[in-house]
This record gives sequence, C-alpha cells and structure tokens, in this order.
Amino acid sequence: MAENAEVTQSPSPSNDNSAPADHPSSTTAHAQAAHHHGHEGTFVRPSDLLRPKTTSRPSAPTQPDRPIDRDQRAGLKAIRDFLRIRNCYDVLPLSFRLIELDVGLTVKESLNIMVQCGIVSAPLWDSSTSTYAGLLTVNDYLNVVRYYNLHADKLKDVDKLLLSDLKDVEKFLDVKPPETVSASPEAILFDALRKQLISRARRIPLVSYDSDTQRTMVTSVITQYRILKFIAMNVKETDMLRKSLAMIKLGTYGNIVRCTLDTTVLDVIDEMVMKNISSVPVVTTEGILLNVFEAVDVIEILKTGDYGNLTWTIGRALSARSPNHPGIYCCSLDDGLDTIFETIKRSRVHRLMIVDDNNYLKGVLSLSDILHYLLVEGQEETDQT
Repeated sequence: MAENAEVTQSPSPSNDNSAPADHPSSTTAHAQAAHHHGHEGTFVRPSDLLRPKTTSRPSAPTQPDRPIDRDQRAGLKAIRDFLRIRNCYDVLPLSFRLIELDVGLTVKESLNIMVQCGIVSAPLWDSSTSTYAGLLTVNDYLNVVRYYNLHADKLKDVDKLLLSDLKDVEKFLDVKPPETVSASPEAILFDALRKQLISRARRIPLVSYDSDTQRTMVTSVITQYRILKFIAMNVKETDMLRKSLAMIKLGTYGNIVRCTLDTTVLDVIDEMVMKNISSVPVVTTEGILLNVFEAVDVIEILKTGDYGNLTWTIGRALSARSPNHPGIYCCSLDDGLDTIFETIKRSRVHRLMIVDDNNYLKGVLSLSDILHYLLVEGQEETDQT
C-alpha cells in the first residue's frame, strides 16, 4: 500500500523580478511530495505565491451585496472590457517563430521536426491548394498510436503514413479531426476567444490575407496559456477575483480519468483518445496525487522510433522525463482566480490539479475552464453593473 504524500512548502521570494516573463525564475516556490518509487512530481500551489497556508477563504453561499461579490463582478467586467479593445495581434510577443508543416510530410518526419524544434503543435499547410489545413497537435500522434495498436499488422508501414492520411485515421477511430477554426490577426480578441470556446479548440491560428499573392497565410498561433498570461500581465483587476473555486463552482470534479504507476502507456493513450483529453492524473490506490501523465510525454517515448516502448508502465515513462520538467501545478478549492493568475504570470501552466491538504485529488482545473468563466459565466449580470 502506497504511503501518503506529505507536502512541505517554502515561500517564494517576493522581490525576484530578474527572470523574463516567459521564463520564470527557478526560485519560484515549490512544494515537494515525499518520495514514492522515484516518480512523484513537483507541486506548485498558487496559494504558496501570495498568502500563508493558514489563510482560508469563505465557503458560505454567495450573497448578492457582499464586497467580495462586487469585486468579482468588477474584476470580470474589467477583463472583458480589456479584451474588447484589443485584437489578436496584440497577444503575440515581440519576437517569435512559426513552424509550419506541409501535409505532404510523413508523420515520422513531422515528429522529428517537433522534437528538434521543441514544439507540441504546428499549423498544417496544403501546398497543392495553398490553404491552411488545420493544426497538428500531440493528440494526432496519440491517434496514430491507437490506430496501429488496433492494426498491428500494418505497423510495418507506419513510416510511410503522411500527414494528409491523418483524416483516414480519425475516421477509423471516430474521433474529431484537427481543429480548423482560425481568426484574423486584426480580429477583436474577445470575439476570437468566444469563437474558440464554441469550437472547443485549445489554440487559435491567426490567418491573414496576402494582397500581393492573393493567398491566405498563417501569421502565428495563440494558445490559451498565452491569452491568460496576456490578461494576467495587463489587467490589474485580476487581483479582485478572490472568490474561491468552491464558491464559483469552477473545475471538473466527476468522472476524472486516473491511472496508477503500474498502468501501461498504451492503456492511458486509449483513454486519452476516447475521452479527447491531454493529461491523466497519476494517483495511488488511496487517491493521493503523485504525478500527471501528459500527451507530450508520448512524444518523448516515440522519438526513438520504437513503438514497443509504449508497453512501458507509466512509472517507467515518467522516469524518462527530462530533469527540466516544470512539475505539477496544484491548487485547492479555497484558492481563487487571483492567485491562479499570479501563477500563470510566473510560470507556464497548462492545467492545475485540485487537491486537499493531504494531496488527495479532488478535481482538475483546465485553462478552458478559466476562459469559459471569464468570457461566458455570469456575463449578463456583470455587463449590467
């Protein structure tokens, strides 16, 4: 039986501004879980960054005229007003690179490019029609793995599979095709984000029209993390969003897919493909959170070209991670979006595991959840204030 993970905390220096925004200092507060077979993750809690652990948030039902309610509405309105006067181009950093892949490349070639460039997604381009053809993401590689796991007799031809063939793989697996939703760089950011939420896309390619060549071209791709960080860096009213996750009922708490250190990678990939998810929490039999297996971990396994490695256990796969892996970001039901935005400002966060004081997994907070709350939930009430 697994031992309970104990969490110790050390405060983050309050005056450390030496690291660039996209590359947080290594001195950012971390909480280390007790050793569990060498596969536990590094835990970072938003509450560690701003307030002492002993501080708790009110858990009483929402009342219409309390200061915390008025602040929450004011904070949401400030964010929405900000997004309505900014366009998509504003989100882009001053310097960036764009890797674009032609659908005529093989899946193997695209994987090598992703690994060499250190990226996890790329726009697809159809040179035969000179049109944008969707996004290639890690989930596409998961689909390929599942397809050849079900058709082991065809595995010998895996190196010949083209990116243009992915639509046949998706049709066989009955999964969603790559997202083709896009926006103009000049589009109002608020409108583009609403469009993204409706499509359930995690990224928005910015596609513009070149009047000289009379063709469309992909300018860049903005991610949910980039958008939330843009808000965190530019809207000071995020510190008014003090209502706890429990009070605003934000996050997913039921039917969470989980695995153990002994689960095989193939089994987890099957769950990811069937549930259209990009991560699975790794827990003990008692439900204590140890780590999170992510879709990007599959890239590390596949880059050797040995599909046999997919029979590894999750524990072995996590041991193969780079020592530079950022760790697991956690929060509690008592945390509010104010502290979570502070975490996003300092670190590259893709999701947060919601745990209690004993590190028992309670839920998952995705970036999609946060964006949906900011743009949709309670909008009528907020916009009338």
